[in-house]
Amino acid sequence: MGTLKAVLGPTNTGKTHYAIERMVGHASGMIGLPLRLLAREVYDRVVKAKGERAVALITGEERIEPPTARYWICTVESMPVHKRVEFLAVDEIQLAGDEDRGHVFTDRILHARGTQETLLLGAETMRGVLRDLDLDVDSNTRERFSQLHYAGPTKITKLPKRSAVVAFSTEQVYAIGELLKRQKGGAAIVMGALSPRTRNAQVALYQSGEVDYLVATDAIGMGLNLDVERIAFAARSKFDGRRNRWLSAAEAGQIAGRAGRFRTDGEFGETGDCPPFEEELVHAIETNQFEPVDDLQWRNSKLDYRSIKTLIASLARPSGHPVLRQNPHALDEWVLRRMAEDEAIGPEIRGERKVRRLWDLARLPDFRKSGHEGHGRLVLGLAETLADPDARLGDVAMEKRLDNLEANVPDISSLQHRLAMIRTWTYAAHREDWLENPAYWREKTREIEDRLSDALHAALTLRFVDRRTTALLAGLKREDLLLTELSDTGEVTVEGHVVGRLVGLHFEPASTAKTLEGKAVRSAAITALGPILAERLGQIAGAPGEAFALSDTGTITWKGEEIARLKPGPDWLSPRLELIGAEDAEAHRREAALKRADEWLGEELKRVLPTHAKLKLGETGTELQGMARGLAFRLLESGAAIDLREESPPPHVSKEEREALKAAGLRTGRVAAHVPDAQKPAAQRMIAILQASQSDKGQRVAPEGAGSFELDGAWDDAELHAQGYLRFGKRAVRADLAERLGWEISKRRKEADKPAFELPAELASVISCPGEEFPAVVKGFGLAPAEKDPETGAVTLWRYLSRNRQDGPPRGKRPQSGPKGKDGPPKHAKSGNSKGRPQRGGGRPAPRQPDPDSPFAALASLLPPPPPAPKPKKKKPKKAKTEGAASQQTGKQDNPPAADTAADRPASPSPEAGTDTPESKS
Repeated sequence: MGTLKAVLGPTNTGKTHYAIERMVGHASGMIGLPLRLLAREVYDRVVKAKGERAVALITGEERIEPPTARYWICTVESMPVHKRVEFLAVDEIQLAGDEDRGHVFTDRILHARGTQETLLLGAETMRGVLRDLDLDVDSNTRERFSQLHYAGPTKITKLPKRSAVVAFSTEQVYAIGELLKRQKGGAAIVMGALSPRTRNAQVALYQSGEVDYLVATDAIGMGLNLDVERIAFAARSKFDGRRNRWLSAAEAGQIAGRAGRFRTDGEFGETGDCPPFEEELVHAIETNQFEPVDDLQWRNSKLDYRSIKTLIASLARPSGHPVLRQNPHALDEWVLRRMAEDEAIGPEIRGERKVRRLWDLARLPDFRKSGHEGHGRLVLGLAETLADPDARLGDVAMEKRLDNLEANVPDISSLQHRLAMIRTWTYAAHREDWLENPAYWREKTREIEDRLSDALHAALTLRFVDRRTTALLAGLKREDLLLTELSDTGEVTVEGHVVGRLVGLHFEPASTAKTLEGKAVRSAAITALGPILAERLGQIAGAPGEAFALSDTGTITWKGEEIARLKPGPDWLSPRLELIGAEDAEAHRREAALKRADEWLGEELKRVLPTHAKLKLGETGTELQGMARGLAFRLLESGAAIDLREESPPPHVSKEEREALKAAGLRTGRVAAHVPDAQKPAAQRMIAILQASQSDKGQRVAPEGAGSFELDGAWDDAELHAQGYLRFGKRAVRADLAERLGWEISKRRKEADKPAFELPAELASVISCPGEEFPAVVKGFGLAPAEKDPETGAVTLWRYLSRNRQDGPPRGKRPQSGPKGKDGPPKHAKSGNSKGRPQRGGGRPAPRQPDPDSPFAALASLLPPPPPAPKPKKKKPKKAKTEGAASQQTGKQDNPPAADTAADRPASPSPEAGTDTPESKS
């Protein structure tokens, strides 16, 4: 064998150029390169020197091999090492430490040789490990042609021209590219996920000077020859397929070393959120002094193909050398073990041809970067068809797999996914023994890949290169000449460039960026839109009421476009308004438009919630006194209803107070106080929107026109009362219908003239309730079954619960009594669901303290004071008293029923108490 030499040194030392010059000086040669992209570039150079017939290109996805070829340009994995050539070179040998590909580079270092000369090209960090391998290698070091200096941190928008920004996630690359597009006119994008054709096109975009900035992943660190003057790190950590980790000093140096070409010095530094470089790291990169490589990835190359089990065992065989380390996480070995475990494929596979076929399938590259499980599913699916060495994938099967890849798609991520898939099938097409018609499919997959690559390049250019920014920035210097047009659809054009849309008063830039705003586009557009916004604000200030509407999301629209949003105010009936957009318009114009929107909202409130509006403005309710005024205040606070079953004792409202409430548009009765006009669908919707504007919590709207509806766990009592409903077991019943049903129940009790009485099934129709759920609703009125049908279990007779029961009428959720206050009734805790309503316990609820600025303050000030604490009395024997006598004593009942025993009376409140009949309420 010939001489073995290692040429070591940092980037920009001309190592690859030197190897090519040495190769073409021999009669035959071969060079293994780390990237398909770089292999294609070197192939083109050698073809110019030696002609197409003398040069072959062999990669996993491309094979050009003329019969007269004397020079083979390959990726390291695809090197035909069985061929005898005078010269052989392996580039970037430090990749022998890479966990995924390292074992291939190690094998080439150990075994690939030219008959006259072999060159190993790589970083200086490989010197010691080459010596430890006893390869009898002659090493020399090459110095950089230029110097590399640390430039420190710089904002992305302040980076000088001919800079490359390096990030380590697709999202970050795209965000930086969009920022540079808006601020600097555009950027080229380079990532490992791009196809070689797309990457070349993007590099050409930068190299030509069409854009002055490049945004890249660490793919820039190897094999790309670029005229970059500064490398700016936007991050220093990356996800390597298994974990997030910091870049090593050598990796950072490899990337930073791409700054500066030939004799031109380069710079590196930080930008964005990248943490600052430590002094030691800066010194290491500037002087190219890094920790040496201690060991290399290794795999046994003498494999046993007798069976799949012997192959797996031979792959696991250790090297026996301390420098050569096995990788337990290799993807192809993991896939092979999965094949051996799959009953349909390989547990008992024997014979060299069959085992080699499975090993070839297992080594299919994961172009999709889908991880072990995702890639394993793809390979096992192929193996079910191709496990037999004589099996081939037919044309119909290939057409089916390629059919969806040819359709045009506009978005970048879909194009990248399709490119990854077509690269998989391009690889398969270059396996002569996998397809029925490999030559045809090689041509077909190449055409599809080229079309997808060109489409991806066009999509990247459209998204990240925008010359309109330059034109707009220039136009800002001559504001009087800016030509602005606004289309009927709101599209804004400045100086012939579409810059976005005007929606209401809000300008939406044409860019798709969500997190980074284009200051250049915005500045130009706002400058040009000044007169248009002023005119639109004037139109809003003088607009008729029919031009406005209130949306479900709490915004006011003008001609269908949002112009203002509701914000929290003193109370839910008095929200504040805030304009959406027009931030740069004149203050007096904004105020006039906002005032008109506020006026409209007040008019809409009067129209949809007339009772609330009149009470709020003091146009009615002035005659309300005592308990009636307190109930009115609480109804305004609640929204539409109050559940009187929660009160203990129940509020006592005289006949005069009841009439005053009715005159004010309010009702009170057996189980509820409510606002009739607030239970209409339009009113329910407005209440929900207004109350939702007071907090971040959304407000639900009851089903339109429902007399009752089934409850789920998300409804709380405050929401139900705001919509005019009460909770009866697992159903919500509209307050006015609950009153009517309560009246009907009382009527049946009086007609029966005995404690146990029937309730006809048709009463369920009063509240639009299914029959099977009606008994649970009835229990909410303080009733209990008195008699059941022994066969069906259906309730045949009902009775009121005893007044002596302490738990009151059954309800869906029983309120808990609060702690006792000193010398007084219980203190009622306020909760998010009850909105501070008093809960059942003993004594009268404590009066609430309203906001003095609230429109409810005038009503609240007249609430009756709490009664003094009752003095203990000595127990006396109770005397029987008829209901008639009790009624005569109190004088409070309008329609006294027939006499009942004490055990038959309801708990609280009494359904016999005086109230309006359904007829009087209508």
